[in-house]
Amino acid sequence: MITRRRFLEESMIATAVAAAASNPRSMRAEETGKASANDTIRHAVIGCRIRGRVHAREFAGQKGVEVTYVCDPDRTLAEERAAGVEEQQGRRPKAVQDLRTIFDDKSIDTVSIATPNHWHALAAVWAMQAGKDVYVEKPVSHNVVEGRRMVQAAEATGRLCQTGTQRRSSGPLVAAAKFIRQGKLGDVKFARSIIYGGRGSIGARGQYEVPSHIDYNLWLGPAPMTKLTRPQLHYDWHWNWDTGNGELGNNNIHIIDACRMLMGLTGLGRTVISIGGRLGYEDAGETPNTQIVAHDFDGATIVQEVRGLKSDPFSKQFKAGWIVHGTEGFVAEESLFDGDGKLVQTFKGQSENHFANFIKAVRGGRREVLNADIVEGHQSTSLCHLGNISYRVGRPLAVDKITASLEQQPLHDEVLRTFERMVAHLRSRGVDLDRTRLTLGDLLRIDDESESFNNHVKANMLLARSYRKPFELPKVGDFKRADS
Repeated sequence: MITRRRFLEESMIATAVAAAASNPRSMRAEETGKASANDTIRHAVIGCRIRGRVHAREFAGQKGVEVTYVCDPDRTLAEERAAGVEEQQGRRPKAVQDLRTIFDDKSIDTVSIATPNHWHALAAVWAMQAGKDVYVEKPVSHNVVEGRRMVQAAEATGRLCQTGTQRRSSGPLVAAAKFIRQGKLGDVKFARSIIYGGRGSIGARGQYEVPSHIDYNLWLGPAPMTKLTRPQLHYDWHWNWDTGNGELGNNNIHIIDACRMLMGLTGLGRTVISIGGRLGYEDAGETPNTQIVAHDFDGATIVQEVRGLKSDPFSKQFKAGWIVHGTEGFVAEESLFDGDGKLVQTFKGQSENHFANFIKAVRGGRREVLNADIVEGHQSTSLCHLGNISYRVGRPLAVDKITASLEQQPLHDEVLRTFERMVAHLRSRGVDLDRTRLTLGDLLRIDDESESFNNHVKANMLLARSYRKPFELPKVGDFKRADS
């Protein structure tokens, strides 16, 4: 039975990926004609590295949008991005290091945020308070309380806030979700979210100098003022708790968001448990590089699985994606399979450029036009946070102890099977699990209404963070409509 289920999943994923590659989709910005000067949306890009480059290119390429500012605490990055925008749109934006300069400029209509995770929420809330509409990268927040505050800010100020989970603008995925909502997949009780990708050591922990062209105080913002303890300031912040959220928040947020969308799940679920560790090397990183998270939504289960060491793919042609199990078949990626794993159809639908969708919503002033409203971004992001919290309050245990504990927990059978595969994978990579033990997180029970845990004081303390002045998250009472 186990072999057959595993074989079906591997085969379906390989077929679905091949089908998706041949499925034409339009992700280009909508052509709405040349806008008049009075219609020009003045945009600012905050964060100028990997995603910031994409933001600058996409917004500068849309008719009726002018990128007026680019911002990064790294002065070199900001100037490089300004030069790139100038080449594209024919006019050089202002390059600044302090994002508050942008919020103080009343001529700016919209901002997009591609900073490190620990800045996402505060930048978005400040922008909405200043009357700007916001596009914010995933994960939308560094912790659960921040995400809820962003939702509250959007509601109180009347500003639009789009999440950078662009798969929600995929026409085939929208069609697949509609198919499932119509009951055509039967009873849907299980989904798998998968990210396999090798990530090596980020270097030894130590004390490193911050380059002089970077304003480290602004880079840290709400995070504690600590010395740089890793060789590379940029990107490797993902693997430290003060600034990042590990691979769950880095890439798996996209996949679990797709699972939620397909299954029609809302809220944060009923329970969460995580197993994992940072294994295979010792470095300056803190977050797990190998992790399983199981979410129970009152009987429906999503299992997130992350592998950061070199791994065989989940199946041929596949390192990341999702599989949704129903009593009438399966949806893998954007394809439908019957109960025997035979391809039935690949869903089709007109896709939309996610950035253009944001601008369209801004032009019409209509929150319902957004394909990824902040509420959806907050809920999907929070599932990643909850998995990390379970891990952080857990304890290292021997493999047999973890197995025995999982067998006693009210969990879907696939949780234990996924753990067994994780163990086999790690041992194949030469990891000695007797010397370096995996961490079994606590099973946390969730009060969905309050977005907190009803059985764990220590876990509740990790739902929020302390802020460094003057980079403090505004309280709900500080919000008001920009036009009031």
